[in-house]
Amino acid sequence: MREQILDIARRLFIREGYRGLAMHQISDALGVTKAALYYHFKNKEELFMAILESDLDVMSQVLDEIRAEGGSYREQVTRFVAYVLRQPVEQRAIIRLGSQEIGQVSPEARQAFNRHYYAKFTGKIEAILRLGMEAGEFRSLPPSLATHTLLGIIYPYLYNMQASDQAQASQLSDETIRQIVSIYLDGIIQPSEVFKTSEG
Repeated sequence: MREQILDIARRLFIREGYRGLAMHQISDALGVTKAALYYHFKNKEELFMAILESDLDVMSQVLDEIRAEGGSYREQVTRFVAYVLRQPVEQRAIIRLGSQEIGQVSPEARQAFNRHYYAKFTGKIEAILRLGMEAGEFRSLPPSLATHTLLGIIYPYLYNMQASDQAQASQLSDETIRQIVSIYLDGIIQPSEVFKTSEG
């Protein structure tokens, strides 16, 4: 029942937003009483946070699998970017929902989520980038800065897509993924031996 509640509530939160959704709408959609709903979740905030935590758990497992698969650190970054950008529409919508609506919950819930967000998500990305720096594959930078810059590059793909584009995101080619990673890791400046400035 708990998983069914999370599934239905996830869809309703995406459609209505945090403030626009009432618990009775969730119970109505489930066909249960509000008392039955409150048996599993004491309030809307707890239910909302459970949805975000559930999705964090999935992302955490994916990052663990990326690390375990090995390969170069560039390859690990590429697999992470591919996973994020090829997620189903609803999964990408949860990422948007979480970042947009987290300010609606209590400071205590927000602080707890931020700790989990680091432990399960951004901290694991930092680890990949830091190890790549230590191995000499990437240049040395603050890992947290490198992490937020990477997310800053890929997150607009989750926010600015029209519905038709979102439906096609899972079809992004390997080459497009590689180009996105290249922009992050290599920049867009031509190599010095090819690019000649007007002053040169």
